[in-house]
Amino acid sequence: MASSGFSAKQIILLVAVVASLFAVTQAATVVVGGSENWRYGYNYTEWAANTAPFYFEDTLVFNYEKTPAHSVYLLPNLWSYLKCDFSKAKLLANPTQGEGHGFKFVLNQWRVFYFASAEGNDCKDGLMKLIIVPWPRF
Repeated sequence: MASSGFSAKQIILLVAVVASLFAVTQAATVVVGGSENWRYGYNYTEWAANTAPFYFEDTLVFNYEKTPAHSVYLLPNLWSYLKCDFSKAKLLANPTQGEGHGFKFVLNQWRVFYFASAEGNDCKDGLMKLIIVPWPRF
């Protein structure tokens, strides 16, 4: 008579598959700019394109030195991003909050995030702006 239960090999395989799915779906911590950190003159558009995809619940870490001063703002829309217009932007991290372990931001919404630094010419001339679109995990 045939058994309707699972063999030990099938159970081990099932546990391995489920464990690998959980490993794939865990949120990641990503240092913005990688080893370059958050600094003047680095191309964050190129970095984001090479580092993508980003996922819902991933944490971005903005590491930067206190001098020269940098900041992290969340801009409200593409126009503000393109024009480096901070009039309706939200300050996320001031010039001292990027030291040490850096400023952490969780991508907790499924939307387009526009980040930039408002210090001096960081945004307009220094390329210190970044677009992130997190994807859902399946």
